[in-house]
Amino acid sequence: MKWIIAIIKPFKLDDVREALMDLGISGLTVSEVRGFGRQKGHTELYRGAEYQVDFLPKLKVEIAVDSDRVASVIDAIRVSAGTGRIGDGKIFVLDVEQAVRIRTGETGPTAL
Repeated sequence: MKWIIAIIKPFKLDDVREALMDLGISGLTVSEVRGFGRQKGHTELYRGAEYQVDFLPKLKVEIAVDSDRVASVIDAIRVSAGTGRIGDGKIFVLDVEQAVRIRTGETGPTAL
């Protein structure tokens, strides 16, 4: 099993969700986060004063999947979240040792 974490632009969430639903992914977790990479923030103008915004709003999408589905999930996220511009985000894949469904006690991939 794998844990896929994708950092994406907020306005791409619906596209990513739809792409994952098309693959049969039934659940995901979304968190609002802030950060920067190569983008290094940007400047904004507020009431005539210019100021630096270092941390940009992003969304963190987390999905647990069976190992054989990782490539298709990564591709779906990459295609649906991409704009071709800097700041599109990143995808991370981590190993999951165990998963347990609290309600039934199911373990392993069946708990996903």
